[in-house]
Amino acid sequence: MSLTLYNTLTRRKEAFDPIDPAHVRMYVCGPTVYDFAHIGNARPVIVFDLLYRMLRHEYGAEHVTYVRNITDVDDKISARAAEEGISIRKLTERTTAQFHADIAALGVLPPSHEPRATEHIAGMIDIISTLIERGHAYAAEGHVLFHVPSMKGYGKLSGRSLDEMVAGARVEVAPYKKDAMDFVLWKPSPADLPGWESPWGRGRPGWHIECSAMSAAHLGERFDIHGGGIDLIFPHHENEIAQSRCAFGTDVMATVWMHNGFLQVEGQKMSKSLGNFITIHELLADWPGEVLRLNMLRTHYRQPIDWTLKGLEESAKMLGGWFAGGPDVAAEFAPDVLAALRDDLNTPQAIAEMHQLADARSSLAAMGFKGDLTDPRASKVDRAQVETMIGQRIAARDARNWAESDRIRDALVAMGIQLKDSKDPRTGELVTTWEVKR
Repeated sequence: MSLTLYNTLTRRKEAFDPIDPAHVRMYVCGPTVYDFAHIGNARPVIVFDLLYRMLRHEYGAEHVTYVRNITDVDDKISARAAEEGISIRKLTERTTAQFHADIAALGVLPPSHEPRATEHIAGMIDIISTLIERGHAYAAEGHVLFHVPSMKGYGKLSGRSLDEMVAGARVEVAPYKKDAMDFVLWKPSPADLPGWESPWGRGRPGWHIECSAMSAAHLGERFDIHGGGIDLIFPHHENEIAQSRCAFGTDVMATVWMHNGFLQVEGQKMSKSLGNFITIHELLADWPGEVLRLNMLRTHYRQPIDWTLKGLEESAKMLGGWFAGGPDVAAEFAPDVLAALRDDLNTPQAIAEMHQLADARSSLAAMGFKGDLTDPRASKVDRAQVETMIGQRIAARDARNWAESDRIRDALVAMGIQLKDSKDPRTGELVTTWEVKR
């Protein structure tokens, strides 16, 4: 069975047929680095890491190039740096390091290339200049805008007409725009914001042009797969297609467009106002990264996912059972697991197949799991203190001082320690084991 993938552009599953099997190329939109990444940001990171592993398995690691960018010029970044009173560079260096540390704990491989937007300004200016020359963009009052009506087929990715897009989009009204749907490629920068010299004056790029420039620089004018969250279909990915196709004169930017579904928390949309905004960093303080990874993959990537405490507990139990025999195994997909993953990354089916295996660890290793289930909270516990208190409790029980025994037990529970009492079958003595309670 060959690898099949759902293509948002054609709205059907298709057998994956790379442009060049000796050089399979994938681009995924990465983070805007102004704060800790939230758990919704982790979904595309994990999903496309699994696809990257699958492509390496199918075509050979040396034949796959994976690019995931860093957006390090953005108005949110500028605002946060000003709020903290630090330079934009210092902010983006810190938040990028945070992002790398968090996703490493999720078991993801580093991409082949991780370009920063600020490293590709010259390429963006070149593409914008070409779009102007070809009649697809125009300069007005220090701005450069893409003229949407100049492109036939605009809206094919999102499946919406121009009228529908105008009605559903938060279109910026500006007197210099020729059409309501025209979007910014370049905008002027005041002295207190990042800026680069250009034929249109000192300014900075619009968001959409960044990915067109970075993907072209590292993968070429046309490549195999472009991925990201479903929220990026319109306007970001729609505009990327418009820019790239019109600048390079190609009929396609990426052959396959893939999008993961939305994430909600405990049945509600994640938002700071609801108090359910959760960062990867916060979750890693309480759960092993591999539990987060499995919990994400238990739902098919195209479906909405409800992130719940119950789900995390189930995922932890599942991994604990699979890795009870130890983590050290060769990474190799079992045939039925591989067949499920070849079917548009059907991870729920792959997990169901692993439940039927005598030993699922090889398949888990191939999917990016190492069996590192160390509870991150255990490092915060003073083990010597816990052992001393348990010894005192046992002594109190031996002395039939039940009140003292209960007091110590309650104190341990308050510290997050769960006790389990049993008798040594040989001596009949009380044996107490403990773990950090969730």
